[in-house]
Amino acid sequence: MESISEFSICYLHLMLRLAYWLFSGLRQVKAMPSETLLSAILQGKCPHCRKGKIFKHSALSIRFAEMNAVCPHCGVSFMPEPGFYIGAMYISYGFNVILLIAIGIGLFVLTDSPDWVYIVSIILASFIFIPFTFSYSRIIFLHAFGGLKYDPERSH
Repeated sequence: MESISEFSICYLHLMLRLAYWLFSGLRQVKAMPSETLLSAILQGKCPHCRKGKIFKHSALSIRFAEMNAVCPHCGVSFMPEPGFYIGAMYISYGFNVILLIAIGIGLFVLTDSPDWVYIVSIILASFIFIPFTFSYSRIIFLHAFGGLKYDPERSH
């Protein structure tokens, strides 16, 4: 029983370090030029001008869910219609499925764990990555289906 608790503590420590590594790596993306679509998505920028931030706070903040109503740079609305972001649930679901598969395969290959370790690991990872899946599913959904095309004139 002692080896199971030691394993759980080591695994929790590993998951927290992985989350820190992933989120700290996102801050390094800011060196990319902001005119490309990929960099605008990774940095959470407006799809119209690619300068203004979509979210008020980073994914690491407790207030990660607060979005700007309009772009602080060009003034375009980030709420194209009421209930627009309900569709972002499907992207968030996709992120969580990828996470579930990665953790399941990783645990299967690296350990010989009982079933409860899989369940606890997946639930824990899903909670740790809620800020990431929430914000990036909305950012991707807005860029893909928001009806806002990039206007280089607005980016100046």
